[in-house]
Amino acid sequence: MPHSEDEELVDLHTTSAITKRIEAATQHSYLGDFVLGAVDGAVTTFAIVAGSAGAGFSNTVAVVLGLANVIADGFSMAAGNYLKVRADTSVVDRHRRIEEMHIERIPDGEREEIRQIFASKGFSGELLDQVVEVITQDRQRWVDTMLTEELGLRLDNPSPVRAAASTFTAFVLVGIVPLLPLFLAGWLSANQIFATSACLTGATFCVVGWLNGAINDRKPWLTLLETLAVGGTAATLAYVVGVWLKGLAG
Repeated sequence: MPHSEDEELVDLHTTSAITKRIEAATQHSYLGDFVLGAVDGAVTTFAIVAGSAGAGFSNTVAVVLGLANVIADGFSMAAGNYLKVRADTSVVDRHRRIEEMHIERIPDGEREEIRQIFASKGFSGELLDQVVEVITQDRQRWVDTMLTEELGLRLDNPSPVRAAASTFTAFVLVGIVPLLPLFLAGWLSANQIFATSACLTGATFCVVGWLNGAINDRKPWLTLLETLAVGGTAATLAYVVGVWLKGLAG
């Protein structure tokens, strides 16, 4: 391994760097909610543009449909994200009450659960006794440990309002991109408008896909291609359906 990489690894494992990384891991990043809304906004709105082009709709109709989708579908997606976060928080709260009741009524049984949890991690003897003692001395720590270790729950649920706002904002900002060329109807032909919208949307897919890979610690170029493929497939299907419906109407 090159010396520079060794130095980088050392820097990542200083006391301050480790503390910062652990603190960051316990905080929710709303960037993920933003990316989720951005992907859906770009895909669905361009699908409407493609479908309108395939059906031969006017730019006015395409703009109306697109804007209606941006607002309505964006709000729907944000509401769904809000309800999901609320539900996740409710699950944690419900199990917290259950664990607190169990500790109150059968403390010895709950203490034995802590013992078995950490025994399975390799602790034994006097050290295991000390671990159990430290954890069960603090009721909050005791309950939190049961929730995370026994039930596998996350305690750092995000704010439902912020998660919903991040999703809605991304959906609107990115979802409106495919519609921008439609406002240039006086300067561009129908084919040029569609081509410009496709190019802008493709570039947006690339940016969002790259961000998605960076956030989820995946190869950015891979998520870029995946996002581009999903968006392109949705647009193609919408265009084909538009042409098909236009043929039926004719």
